[in-house]
Amino acid sequence: MSESPTPNPTPKKRLSLDSLPDLLTVSEVAEILRVSPLTIKRWGKRGKLPAIRINSRGDRRYKKEAVLWLLGMEAKKE
Repeated sequence: MSESPTPNPTPKKRLSLDSLPDLLTVSEVAEILRVSPLTIKRWGKRGKLPAIRINSRGDRRYKKEAVLWLLGMEAKKE
């Protein structure tokens, strides 16, 4: 029996801090901060990283400035 070769996984596109949009998704923020998406949602509920709710489903978006502030890279703008 021969083993079939495993296909190479598609490389993840790395986010660049310079090219970030003004509003970030849960998964983008989780990747930047290197935490789980669930952690990002919990931080939103606790007020550590406030979310903006969009559309009828209530999807979360996060301000780039708030994420950079958590990283200690910029002053938080409100």
